[in-house]
Amino acid sequence: MTIPPGTERDDIQKAYATDEQLALRQAIHELYSVPRTNFPEWVLTRMEWKGTERVLDLGSGQGLYFPEIRKRIPRGTLIAGDLSLGMMRKARKTYHNTKAINLNALRLPFGKKAFDVVLANHVLFHLPDVDQALSEIKRILRPTGVLVAATNSLFTMPELDQLMRRSLSLLGAKNVDAPSVVANFSLEDGARILGRHFFAVARYDLPGAFVFGTAKPALDYVNSMRSLREATLPKGITWDDFINVLGDQFQRIVDHFGELVFTKLSGVMIATDAGGFINDYVNRIIIKRRK
Repeated sequence: MTIPPGTERDDIQKAYATDEQLALRQAIHELYSVPRTNFPEWVLTRMEWKGTERVLDLGSGQGLYFPEIRKRIPRGTLIAGDLSLGMMRKARKTYHNTKAINLNALRLPFGKKAFDVVLANHVLFHLPDVDQALSEIKRILRPTGVLVAATNSLFTMPELDQLMRRSLSLLGAKNVDAPSVVANFSLEDGARILGRHFFAVARYDLPGAFVFGTAKPALDYVNSMRSLREATLPKGITWDDFINVLGDQFQRIVDHFGELVFTKLSGVMIATDAGGFINDYVNRIIIKRRK
């Protein structure tokens, strides 16, 4: 049931045609995560801001990061971009003062050295060619520019993976792999991939958990990813049958333990050639070479 990197493009575009399912997942994260964390705030505080940056929020969706970005660039500029027209319409409707454009991350419509910061949060693993996207990001970043790229661990929510595999086994599937939508760019391999394009990369992890007192929100979370996962089900198994069996597994755990817990691991990587956390070091090297 693993989703190969860059495949099922129609399913990915369908999943993000509107903000409905993404907004549902974000709401579930806000309501049921322990500890409670403002994830966009946590991500953006991993780097220092001057307040004048020109920022591109790539794959911005409906604008989850906009409020926190705005707080940090009172004299700066924010441009948002996403492949989904539906997402961009929602962003424009909600945030009138933000320029939101439809774009393709593999062919960015900007000149060289146009931005101080590019955000690419929970988006790179969806792309068919991550290296091409990173080359484009590198092209539009200024020499001291910074890329901020949040993603999940390959091993996030192992309890959910196990229950999904068990549900498929109960339906007769054989040799079922754990599902992974981040195989193309995860916490485990993201630094290595970024290292092909940037001089320095720093990784920050944020462990946590989902704690559900009832089965319904956990099942809603899985159902919200139907467009991404349905095509990967083994032949002969329908989504409805899978969800019915999975829901029964969830309910049995809640009945026995009083709660359903999925441990999570997300994080962010900061990449740059000469800015951000590496700026002082680079400047010292330059000064030393001039002596």
